[in-house]
Amino acid sequence: MLPHPYLIRVVIIYQGVYWVTKVTKVTEKLLIALKRRDEALKSHEIGAVVISPTRELATQTSEVLQHFLGFIPGLSQMLMVGGRGVVKDVSEFRDKGANIVIATPGRLEDLLMRKHDINLPSAVKTLEVLILDEADRLLDLGFDKSLTTILSYLPKQRRTGLFSATQTKEIEMLIRAGLRNPVIVSVKEKNSNRLAAGEEALSTPLTLCNHYMMCEADAKLATLLGFVRAHGSKKYMLFLSTCACVEYFTVVLKALLKNLAVFGIHGKMKNKRSQIFDSFRAVESGVLVCTDVMARGVDIPEVHWVVQYDPPSSAAAFVHRCGRTARIGHDGSALVMLLPSEDAYIDFLRRNQKVELENLPAPSPVPGVLEKVRRLQLRDRAVADKAARAYVSYIQAYNKHECNLILRLKDLDLGRLATGFCLLRLPKMPELKGRDTSSFQPAQVDFNDITYKDTQKEASRVNKLQMYRETGVWPRKGKAATRRPTQPWQLTKQRKSEVKERRQLKRDRRELKKSEGKTKSKKRRKGISAEDLQELARDIALIKRLKNKKVTQEEFDAEFVGEME
Repeated sequence: MLPHPYLIRVVIIYQGVYWVTKVTKVTEKLLIALKRRDEALKSHEIGAVVISPTRELATQTSEVLQHFLGFIPGLSQMLMVGGRGVVKDVSEFRDKGANIVIATPGRLEDLLMRKHDINLPSAVKTLEVLILDEADRLLDLGFDKSLTTILSYLPKQRRTGLFSATQTKEIEMLIRAGLRNPVIVSVKEKNSNRLAAGEEALSTPLTLCNHYMMCEADAKLATLLGFVRAHGSKKYMLFLSTCACVEYFTVVLKALLKNLAVFGIHGKMKNKRSQIFDSFRAVESGVLVCTDVMARGVDIPEVHWVVQYDPPSSAAAFVHRCGRTARIGHDGSALVMLLPSEDAYIDFLRRNQKVELENLPAPSPVPGVLEKVRRLQLRDRAVADKAARAYVSYIQAYNKHECNLILRLKDLDLGRLATGFCLLRLPKMPELKGRDTSSFQPAQVDFNDITYKDTQKEASRVNKLQMYRETGVWPRKGKAATRRPTQPWQLTKQRKSEVKERRQLKRDRRELKKSEGKTKSKKRRKGISAEDLQELARDIALIKRLKNKKVTQEEFDAEFVGEME
């Protein structure tokens, strides 16, 4: 029997070169990392590092690696990812050590720079293999600075592998900047019959059936429910364009699909992501509502349908999303739901990604969906808030679509789209100015009468509403004259990120003090550090600015508390 083509490519590592591989097989990466050494590694000597863009992919790689390590005595591995306290990683490496580290960029950068009490920079001096998994995704998520920092700590004499299903310009720049003697290895699955006919290889597996479905914007949710009911209790992955859409439609589908478990995952979730991911992997049927954070690398058993509720942000993302089904020779199906104005996207995929889509007739929409979802919002104002945020985020994402020449915002009927989101009323946003929204019929209800189920949140809203009726000014917003000039959202996001990092650093230090013992922490309490004084001065200055109405209450909360988005 001939060896698998993925295994044949492993031979390149023995030639002592840098390699860039267009492949998505986790096992090959692990086989490379498990290459034999002349001398055995000590417990705290790291010989290989695998960097993954998401904690789900890193966790999955660690699970596969642990299976191989059962047959290779003398090697150990450790998972270093966010979402859990850094003290746990520090104590685990200090007590047990590791020869192979699988990490996300942020956590590995943190452990290398701050050192804590494990001196990780010294441990990586024995590094022989570095693997950047889903390299283009690492760059897309903005980890380029973290990667630069990490590479500065690693030995230059090493074997480096960039693994990705797609080769981008950013990867080419990284190759030119950081790889010596690069070799590009492209691993493809080819069909002999197609090659004999002189046809090009497809971008998607041969066992995958790709479909498209046309439906109107106001009937899209009802059509999706009809599709799920027609296909029964299977395993579905539903991809949406924004985090706000995931939060909203997760709540809606949980209420409408009583016989199926519904899960929701997006990139802004922190602690719950791993638990939700593991729960969906374990069930035999259910719906995972997610963003593109789940589009790359992760392996979920027996996904029957991948449903793309709207076209992804890029053509390459379409292929990656479809790749969550029909894995390892199994059959699978993928569906993209399109509006009548988006029909050009079908030909675009055929030309750009060599993906042929078959028309799947739309099932009959489930009746009464609009009324049911609106009643859901009337029972809890929080759901109405999620609906408005989802609608706004969808329009903003659509306006920034990579294929904006064929997917144009001006072609959308924003009124029918609002009906499809089951909104109670249209939100205020610049994209709606001058647009015809007569096709949308708002709910006949006084919006101020809608309450929150959360009693604390509702009490706060009532107090603010009372103050507004008395003063004519909504609390925490202030007067326009006292507001600072608006800043670009990139700067605001960067400022909030810096605040979060400072708060996290202080929490980590407190945890480390506790782990080191009371005696050591008591000695340190005798004096106040210069950094603490600077932090106190910044807080006092911020309070004065709030008192003088130079900042709004929202800006004060975002900077002082380090509000989590």
